[in-house]
Amino acid sequence: MNARDSKLARHQALIDGHFVEASDGRSFEVTNPADGTLVARVADCTAADAEVAIHAAHAAFPAWRALTARDRTRLLRKWCELVMRHQDELGDLLAREQGKPRAEARAEIAYGASYIEWFAEEARRIYGDVVPAPVAGREVLVLKEPVGVTAAITPWNFPSAMVARKIAPALAVGCTCVVKPAAETPLSALALGALAKEAGIPAGVLNILPTSRTEEVGLVLTTHPLVRKISFTGSTAVGRKIMRQGAETIKKVSLELGGNAPFIVFDDADLDAAVKGAIGSKFRNSGQTCVCANRFLVQAGIYDAFANKLAEAAAASRVGPAFEPGVQQGPLISQKALAKVEALVADALGKGARALTGGARHPRGGTFYQPTVLVEVPAEAQLLEEEIFGPVAPLVRFETEEEAIRLANASEYGLAAYFFSRDIGRVWRVARAIEAGLVGVNEGVISAVEAPFGGVKQSGIGREGSRYGTEEYLDLKYVCMGGL
Repeated sequence: MNARDSKLARHQALIDGHFVEASDGRSFEVTNPADGTLVARVADCTAADAEVAIHAAHAAFPAWRALTARDRTRLLRKWCELVMRHQDELGDLLAREQGKPRAEARAEIAYGASYIEWFAEEARRIYGDVVPAPVAGREVLVLKEPVGVTAAITPWNFPSAMVARKIAPALAVGCTCVVKPAAETPLSALALGALAKEAGIPAGVLNILPTSRTEEVGLVLTTHPLVRKISFTGSTAVGRKIMRQGAETIKKVSLELGGNAPFIVFDDADLDAAVKGAIGSKFRNSGQTCVCANRFLVQAGIYDAFANKLAEAAAASRVGPAFEPGVQQGPLISQKALAKVEALVADALGKGARALTGGARHPRGGTFYQPTVLVEVPAEAQLLEEEIFGPVAPLVRFETEEEAIRLANASEYGLAAYFFSRDIGRVWRVARAIEAGLVGVNEGVISAVEAPFGGVKQSGIGREGSRYGTEEYLDLKYVCMGGL
């Protein structure tokens, strides 16, 4: 099935309930990262289009917030049902534009749908409070109200799930949305928009702006006075810029930014479980996730055993395009991403690291890179300081628990962290001591709709998912009722 043949493969922007071309008629190419072939040409939205979309969302807001929570729940449930009904088609569309293996792409569709389902249920649980008044004859009420128009800026690595994770809570509590998907992967967002429209989400409530003019459109979204909330997933550098731009109009901001996740293996760990967790944490989506293990800290007594087992498992991973049977790892998203991974590995090897497996481009060519395990990585290696975003596992040796915690926390980032140990005392100590928003203990893949997702330090502000996810889209209003 070609992407152009799918009824869900929309190539126009969704603005005020209609699929429309960019105002100046321009379009841009979306290509398959596995082979560079054209997937689609998509409307290239302008700043003027963003302005129209924001005003549409603003106009739709009063009626949408006035719906009962039960009615919003009903519409979101229908949307979720449509997404799951089209899971295979959506997954195939995602695989073509993003490159991840077909099974992984289809799993992402279900993961994204779980957020729509969760927040459909949470829509009916936005409770306020009645607070005991300080004096007689008064009542003190605390109400929770939707903030208004929300701008969501989403990444290419999870082009369906990240859209759902941001839009679903916003719509559930009564906000309206303008979404700017990544230029590399706009088709998944537009397909979700088509299904939201089919589910009966009213015109203007959800607007989607594909664009290659990222800064131009992003500036409108982050500075427009009618936008009251920004939710962004991406790099820390861009997150800082968005904070500055949103500060002028004092917007609520949620930022899910870069990571440098440590993966600690203590000498009392179950090595087979640790290797399985490491493969899931490091090599999923070709290492292109913000919560990927970035630094492997392995206790000296089991360092060699773990390294050899991990290298064997990594080398066995089948690399190839999304639709090839049995593929476990796809391509990197672009030549630029490939060049970055190559440079980081070359830097580490040049400083004394050694590749147990991989360490170079894959023989398949294109943007494929070999699953790589590096040992004896020195502290000054660049890939220990910055996010690799590729299938490379650098191993560092440590001696004591205190040293492991120090190394784990020696980063400006604090999104995810993982460690493996069977000592219950150590589990509690290390879980408390690690500076991260998410901690996996004896687990390598931990994201779930029921749990809050977000980081500390320069990994971001706010949380997505869970019951805490709705709070990001709500304002508190204190009402003092006197004369009673």
